[in-house]
Amino acid sequence: MITPFSISRRQFLAASSAAAGTFALRAALADDQPPRTIGLGFSLYGMKSLSIADGLKSCAEIGYDCIELPVMVDWPGDGAKLNADSRAELRQRIATSGLRLTALMENLPIVGDEAKQAANLERLKLAAQLARELNPTTPPLVETILGGKPGEFDAVKVEFAQRLEGWADVMAEAKVLLAIKAHVSNATQRPEQLLWLLDQVASPWLVAAYDYSHFQLEDLKLADTMESLLPRAKFIHVKDTEHAQGKRGFLLPGEGSIDYGEYFKLLAKSEFRGDVVVEVSGQISSKPGYDPVAAARKCYNHLAPAMKAAGITRD
Repeated sequence: MITPFSISRRQFLAASSAAAGTFALRAALADDQPPRTIGLGFSLYGMKSLSIADGLKSCAEIGYDCIELPVMVDWPGDGAKLNADSRAELRQRIATSGLRLTALMENLPIVGDEAKQAANLERLKLAAQLARELNPTTPPLVETILGGKPGEFDAVKVEFAQRLEGWADVMAEAKVLLAIKAHVSNATQRPEQLLWLLDQVASPWLVAAYDYSHFQLEDLKLADTMESLLPRAKFIHVKDTEHAQGKRGFLLPGEGSIDYGEYFKLLAKSEFRGDVVVEVSGQISSKPGYDPVAAARKCYNHLAPAMKAAGITRD
């Protein structure tokens, strides 16, 4: 059993081989992926009302470099509902769109009974398999939150770490990265909590997803959170926040108080190499009159100039 003061034989072996595993992973990634800089993308999570084909077309026309594809239950990209022909067609659409598929979004809460966890493991296997089928050479990572309730991290962290070991095994077998995001409304809310979990499991196939909006709602400083998490992050979500006069929620980039000029200057100085992807919160996309293409264009028009001004070369 994992405790804050002792680790299992499995964890000891994982930790003792972490450096070698990370080196091997980096070498494998270096063989599979040409060096690239930082891309700007849009998550089709904000385009559920459109077909995947229309979402790809809109993102390409706006000028984005990449996309994130939601694969949750009842979404167009749900891996459980895509047969072989559908997967082949989707792979072809993405390949001809000119956009890079950087991530699959599969939000799987790690809380719940054993039956729920077994079902989540099957969903995770489906997502990893789909990642491999959509791009066998350079598979997109899978991105998720962990669920739970704010304030309960200390009570559930050992159980979370134990269950994440099983998740890490799934990703290691598929050779696909799993990026985990801290979320203001979940048990894992803060950078140090996410880092604790990653350190406990000690798998090179588990990495961090960085989304400052959740940390801003907790009054954490941008530079401090970047310094903590970016060395372990392979994926970034961006959105803005409303955090004044008792209001608390998410906005499109540029509509709140996050200074994306400063954000991208700090990012440019970091060692992060990956993709920055706009995530439109369900708080916004569920509102009457929401226009996904207009939202994607507005986000691009705010973020692309800021990236350029910061000296970031996009790819």
